[in-house]
Amino acid sequence: MAQDWRAWHDRYDSDSRLRTRLDIVQRRIRDALDAAPPGAVRVISLCSGQGRDLLGVLDDHPRAPDVRGRLVELDPVLAEQARAAAPPGIDVVCGDASTTSAYDGAVPADLVLVCGVFGNVPDDDVERTVAMLPTLCAPQATVIWTRHRRPPDLTLAIRRWFGAAGFRELAFDAPPDLVFGVGTNRLARAPSPYERGMRMFTFVGYESLGEG
Repeated sequence: MAQDWRAWHDRYDSDSRLRTRLDIVQRRIRDALDAAPPGAVRVISLCSGQGRDLLGVLDDHPRAPDVRGRLVELDPVLAEQARAAAPPGIDVVCGDASTTSAYDGAVPADLVLVCGVFGNVPDDDVERTVAMLPTLCAPQATVIWTRHRRPPDLTLAIRRWFGAAGFRELAFDAPPDLVFGVGTNRLARAPSPYERGMRMFTFVGYESLGEG
């Protein structure tokens, strides 16, 4: 049976583990906005779901008026829920987040959110996506990503891949009593040229990967 992603997102209201992960991601988003220089802050979110991570921060962050962003989500109901909660300046697109074309006009971004993606795509696609992220980034951009740490723990390789792609790790949050990790990385080299029409990953779902 296919994963019901709408029901999965509703679990944020009842699952303390998901809530803890969301709290950590939101804290890292706040850190990135706090550190951003004056002026517009461009944000993109891949497979954004209801957009709770970014939108929850923008509810009360003083830099919210400066944030311009695009959230990309394939499920039309989740996308509409995000759109209903989004403040001015945040565009919610119902579309395929796996292709760079989805971010045409919204990049280069100062903050890139890749949360809930890496546990739902094949390992090779994770590596390819990390390698392609500099094409979506502005100079000194921050990338925030998540991935479970169940054996075999791919987060060890993901952190290496970020280093190989030119990112410096700012933080890796891995609560010892929980199985997820939240990585925060900053681009430490010049961005790569943006290319439309490049596929980064195929979203197959964690159940298809035998991780349900």
